[in-house]
Amino acid sequence: MKDFISSFGIYEWISVSVLLIALLIQLIYYLCIFIRVPLFKNNKTDQGNKEPVSVIICAKNEAENLIHHLPLILEQDYPDYEVIVVNDCSDDDTQEILENLQEKYNHLRVTQIKHDEKFTHGKKLALTIGIKAAKNEWLLLTDADCKPEGKYWLSTMQRSFNKDNQIVLGYGGYNAEKGFLNKMIRFDSFFIALQYLSFALIKVPYMGVGRNLAYRKSLFMGNKGFASHAHIHSGDDDLFINEVATSKNTRAEFSLEAHTRSIPKKSFNLWAFQKKRHLSTGTTYKFKHKFLLGLEMTSRAFFYIALILVVIDPAIWILGLSAFLLRLIIQLSIFNGAMKKLNEKKLLLLSIIFDFILPLTNVFLYFSNFVTAKQHRWK
Repeated sequence: MKDFISSFGIYEWISVSVLLIALLIQLIYYLCIFIRVPLFKNNKTDQGNKEPVSVIICAKNEAENLIHHLPLILEQDYPDYEVIVVNDCSDDDTQEILENLQEKYNHLRVTQIKHDEKFTHGKKLALTIGIKAAKNEWLLLTDADCKPEGKYWLSTMQRSFNKDNQIVLGYGGYNAEKGFLNKMIRFDSFFIALQYLSFALIKVPYMGVGRNLAYRKSLFMGNKGFASHAHIHSGDDDLFINEVATSKNTRAEFSLEAHTRSIPKKSFNLWAFQKKRHLSTGTTYKFKHKFLLGLEMTSRAFFYIALILVVIDPAIWILGLSAFLLRLIIQLSIFNGAMKKLNEKKLLLLSIIFDFILPLTNVFLYFSNFVTAKQHRWK
């Protein structure tokens, strides 16, 4: 071994050093942070206080989704809650469907924003209107194209509602369908959740997703809502949480009953458009969050670059292969546990591919924001 190391030239030393440093950083993320999700145990005896809850949903031309999903929310097994749907300038049958549902469900409340050619707005206004209309302190947010995993979604999410908490982060996955794109979307959503949920568990919460997110109305009003980032089209969920979440006021809920599922995009262009909007908000995160997220992605990129340089060198390829296998075994073990926790199936082996191509895709989409200037929708 001593003779082997002494034979290294400057090329080998640089390649191996970069590989090992990047590997070390990656292992710290997986073994110290990401592992928190598969190891986390919910306190099933903690049933909360069954506080009244206001479920907030913004809908823009969501007639079909409301028919299929809204009754599942309106029929939750929970003693005291209201559902507020904000119809944001829909030009389909959304309003008619909501009015019909109101005849059956007396805890459904509807607010309508009518189209005005002189005034344009985004989802943040619709959400603000819904929140101000809420009569309860605890708000549970989801989207019109989301459905809860069962009738105990609300009661399971509320287990983390207590006097010390102001935010509860839930998991919002996507429906499993056929095709490579569907699996890529689902893994991307899974890995994002692995990051924000594990960081919340180490008391560094930085974001949540509006598909399944709860917080107090007083927190929203005390922060003046979305005022600080009202000029940014997206960010009604992650930017708000990034601004108000602390090490003491945030909890995560992992129970399968607390999950929601959404309809994934059917084409790469539609997903890419949505993804670019989400990526654009990350630049406004707090510095420590940008640093921690950026360090993971950067170390992963350097790991793969150095790995390629090492494995093509006949003198040191065995070091590259060993480093790759070590990271892969640890990564797949943690992914497997986290996927079981978040009920994501048939993604484990494909994660080997997505771990490499998704960062490249994200970089491409991020920089494409500076090249193309398209008008943003609120969804």
